[in-house]
Amino acid sequence: MQSQVDNRKELVEAINYKMPFGKYAGQALLTIPEPYFVWFSNKGFPDNKLGKYMRLMHEIKINGLEKDLYIFLKRD
Repeated sequence: MQSQVDNRKELVEAINYKMPFGKYAGQALLTIPEPYFVWFSNKGFPDNKLGKYMRLMHEIKINGLEKDLYIFLKRD
């Protein structure tokens, strides 16, 4: 299976991508709680870049990997 993220630059972009709508609008994807991504995994992720990044965050969070990625989070 091919990786969802091709390189580190794209991973950092996904981590810092701002949720454009909903309860967590304006928050970086990495900071959004896991249950939000689980809900989307059941209902369906958007079919665009946001959806790709949300699927990645879902995988990261359900596997407990997010704690190691906060070093890439850009502070506003």
